[in-house]
Amino acid sequence: MIEDRRGQVQDRRLPHGVHILHDPRLNKGTAFTEGERDSLGLRGLLPHRVFTQEEQEHRAIANLRRLASPLDKYLFLVALLDRNEGLFYRTVVDNLAELLPILYTPTVGEACRQFGLIFRRPRGLYVSARDRGRVRDILRNWPERRVAFVVVTDGERILGLGDLGAHGMGIPIGKLTLYTACGGLDPGLGLPVMLDVGTENEPLRSDPLYIGLPEPRLRGPAYYELLDEFIEAVEEVFPGALVQFEDFATANAFHLLARYRTRACVFNDDIQGTAAVVLAGLLNAGRLTGVPLAQQRILFAGAGVGVGAADLIVAALRARGIGEAEARGRCWFFDRDGLIVQGRPGLTAQQQAYAHPHGAVAELTAAVRALRPTALVGLSGQGGLFTEAVLAAMADVNERPVVFAMSNPTSQAECTAEQAYRATRGRAVFASGSPFGAVEWDGRRRAVSQANNAYVFPGLGLGVVACRIRRVTDAMFLAAAEALAAATTRVELEQGAVYPEISRMPEVSLQVAEAVARTGYGEGLAAVPEPADLRSYLRAALYEPTYPAYP
Repeated sequence: MIEDRRGQVQDRRLPHGVHILHDPRLNKGTAFTEGERDSLGLRGLLPHRVFTQEEQEHRAIANLRRLASPLDKYLFLVALLDRNEGLFYRTVVDNLAELLPILYTPTVGEACRQFGLIFRRPRGLYVSARDRGRVRDILRNWPERRVAFVVVTDGERILGLGDLGAHGMGIPIGKLTLYTACGGLDPGLGLPVMLDVGTENEPLRSDPLYIGLPEPRLRGPAYYELLDEFIEAVEEVFPGALVQFEDFATANAFHLLARYRTRACVFNDDIQGTAAVVLAGLLNAGRLTGVPLAQQRILFAGAGVGVGAADLIVAALRARGIGEAEARGRCWFFDRDGLIVQGRPGLTAQQQAYAHPHGAVAELTAAVRALRPTALVGLSGQGGLFTEAVLAAMADVNERPVVFAMSNPTSQAECTAEQAYRATRGRAVFASGSPFGAVEWDGRRRAVSQANNAYVFPGLGLGVVACRIRRVTDAMFLAAAEALAAATTRVELEQGAVYPEISRMPEVSLQVAEAVARTGYGEGLAAVPEPADLRSYLRAALYEPTYPAYP
């Protein structure tokens, strides 16, 4: 019997000798004390000197900084996670602003591209199209019975990179690390899952190093039967677990969310998490420009999952007393076929809700000049879409144009921070999906906010898991967006930021968790009785990446 890092007794015997050094959850490396080395049979298996975790962290970060390539740094961190979980999370939490771009966007995109080449050891579960009928058995193979949140992808729309098949497993793995590093959730509660249903990426299928099914994608009823079996299996094996859908193709993303949202505890981060981040950014942009949300007109470049952002904006406007028709009229969409307007053929049901009366417009600059939007939000996955002409047009129709280039990785960004500030003569309120350094303009430093979903989903997960919330609702994302916007300080706003500093993500996640949990209690969805001090209750549930003392 041992205690975990939260002091809870775990019903398993402590490994002895070299075996404890090979268990990343228990391994402390050179930090094992003299007494622990004697009691655990480690004498002679480690060098003489005993180091503190802080000293180990200094060594780890120094070694990482010696590496030039972001992908090499990613591999270093993954190796550390495989070797010593406590040290990995201590290092990441203490250096979050530096390491978040390595663990996730933009480096995780390259890691997914190279996943077959850099594959070292399995992490998470792989469920293939050939596993229909035995998904429950596969989930029972996972060694942890405490799973409380699952991140699952089928790899069809990885970031802005497209169909990467089983190589998309890098995304759930990365998301799980952020649940812990940013949201404070115990890593033992998380499970990354790859639904390997094939790929339409022919070069990948013919790659001898491809790790997945080298077959065309499973489609139609058979695909949904597999998804049904998966959701039912999660409910049976890990009752009440939160399921996060990640990087599914747009049509499947909307369909699966609608299919399961009233049957299980699920959400889609690309639709709902992105929506909360966009809304929070627009709320703070309004504080900078003096144009509140109720007076904004938003033009979205990209008409896929961005529809979810428009839906949440509509909900926020309705909460401010604006009618639904007027609220929807504030949101416009432009895609590769031009402006989405009434009568345009081939629109999805989600797009139809934002097809307004207007003449056809085929070019983005012309759309900006015709609609005069206060905000231009890029979710297109088309690198360089916001040309100098587009940005100049935004500056012509706004004193302070709001420009969010949210597609990632960096190669897919609609524009860079420097391009946005240059074309608007420093007047833009800018945010991006990938990180960009601060920009000096006219002798003044302009902060560049990263519109990162890690501001939302870890806090959402903390609130849902800690309070055992049975369903995830749109109202929770509205509350999360309001909490995220409110967490941005006056100093950060004065520097031009619309989101808090990355280093403050753990603090922000706690505020988001509280807002989500309060909404869950208000909707009668929480199984845990409401604590008198909800913030303290949530704080007490946080995982601390410190070493336990062994008997």
